[in-house]
Amino acid sequence: MSTRNHYDAIVVGSGISGGWAAKELTEKGLKTLVLERCRNQEHGDYPTEHQPSWAFPLRERKLTPAQAPDHPTQAHTPSFREATKHFYLKDAENPYVQRKPFLWVQGNQVGGRSLMWGRQCYRWSDLDFEANLNDGHGVDWPIRYADIAPWYSYVEKFVGISGERLGLPHLPDGEFQPPMELNAGEKWVRARLAQAYPDRTLTIGRTAVLTQAIGDRLPCHYCGPCFRGCSTGSYFSSQASTLPAARKTGNLALRPYSLVHSVIYDEQRDRATGVRVVDTETGKTYELYAGVIFLCASTLATARVLLNSKSRRHPNGLGGSSGALGRYLMDHHLRLGASGEIPGLLDRFYQGNRPNGAYLPRFRNLEGPDSDRLRFGRGYGYQGGADRAGWSRGSERPEIGAELKRVLRDPGPWHVSLSGFGECLPREDNYVELAEETDPWGIPVLRIHASWGENELAMREDITIQAAEMLEAVGCRNVRTHDRLEEDVMTAMPGAAIHEMGTARMGRDAKTSVLNGHNQVWEAPNVFVTDGACMTSSSCVNPSITYMALTARAVDHAVNELKRKNL
Repeated sequence: MSTRNHYDAIVVGSGISGGWAAKELTEKGLKTLVLERCRNQEHGDYPTEHQPSWAFPLRERKLTPAQAPDHPTQAHTPSFREATKHFYLKDAENPYVQRKPFLWVQGNQVGGRSLMWGRQCYRWSDLDFEANLNDGHGVDWPIRYADIAPWYSYVEKFVGISGERLGLPHLPDGEFQPPMELNAGEKWVRARLAQAYPDRTLTIGRTAVLTQAIGDRLPCHYCGPCFRGCSTGSYFSSQASTLPAARKTGNLALRPYSLVHSVIYDEQRDRATGVRVVDTETGKTYELYAGVIFLCASTLATARVLLNSKSRRHPNGLGGSSGALGRYLMDHHLRLGASGEIPGLLDRFYQGNRPNGAYLPRFRNLEGPDSDRLRFGRGYGYQGGADRAGWSRGSERPEIGAELKRVLRDPGPWHVSLSGFGECLPREDNYVELAEETDPWGIPVLRIHASWGENELAMREDITIQAAEMLEAVGCRNVRTHDRLEEDVMTAMPGAAIHEMGTARMGRDAKTSVLNGHNQVWEAPNVFVTDGACMTSSSCVNPSITYMALTARAVDHAVNELKRKNL
């Protein structure tokens, strides 16, 4: 905490991109203030981390909206349960208007969603950065893989990514620690998949979980409850990694309970001078000033700040003159695929709780738009894995007493599942705007208009068909497909992947984009946006490692521009 109100830099948000902005800015000598709307959270202070399931009233079950009255919306996300609900912001504190179902998941602490993420890390390739240009959706990215590749390497070495090198041009290899091991069932599927489909490879997930120590962060010991917090720092979070690095410089000030209303803009200087902040504990408002501002509050929160940053010159919000601000909202569509039973392997099992699954990279449209002559463009990958049914399957068995115990003495059969993650096209009619309603602190909330389009729906059909065909081809039994969008729309609606992107896209022209190729707001070049709001397309892989690389790159550019006195 600090009583100052002038800093060299202000960072809004302390999650994955905010933590990286804080680390890079402070290590380059800038006195930096990090603003976080929620409570403080110290690394290691994770009260439910190793609590046994029987210590919870509902035995650590997933909570329904009825069981979680403070989180009627966020309770739909699978990782929300008794042991993790304190990590989620109460819905009443982050109200929004849904024109169609949309799930907005928000963290409730310093570190944001870096304590709650799935940790999968995959580099983008030029197949992704050139997709908009090649098929005409959205605008062209102002960068290519060569521009960001060294920054991927830079952040990967600090984060610690374990994974297997595959040599695939559309899924570039990174700076990997030794990969985790596929289990016996996954190896069985991999070997047979390679025979049936030589162009498709099942690999271990590329994940931000250590298999070798980095500093005082220890290798994962497979204890299992990752979503409850990781006191050994084995998985990457702001708490365990970037914020401690920033603190070591002596240049960091961190202020929780600080909700940013808007950016302060000086028309005469054509620059931002600071931010307006509401203290969520007292309700008081403040103005805090800095020469450089990084907006890393998460996609929708950053869009809200920019839309609220109105001035005479920018009546539609800072960055709003192009008409792109708030538009082209994207997310990955998911929760569909297929599962089946693996015959045999009954003498094989596995140890511990591996915090990772298997991954099957994209294999559709790799040669460009519609190269596979399908009813959809772009592509998808699969996340999943194999396991054996345990004693909990007894709830579905007809036996009782000693006979039930005998049946459950040994593990059940092996099962494998493939769950698709599909790309979402950037569409103008997926957008957010300010509503008339306000939050508890009087700030206008977002009205969200988002839905899956024809391309996503056609892709979903192919995802389930291909998953089933692959499992049948390798010899699985009782193969079944599933699509939660048809079974329970609330668990597969936009936002459910928690990979929301867009609303302040990068581009080559100020007339069609909000940011330039260095993540600077065209209309205020000392304001940088490096969270998901900056994304111009969505790819089909998890985006967080790209946010990290873009943030490190943008900070390097910002500091160089400061030295040249261009900001």
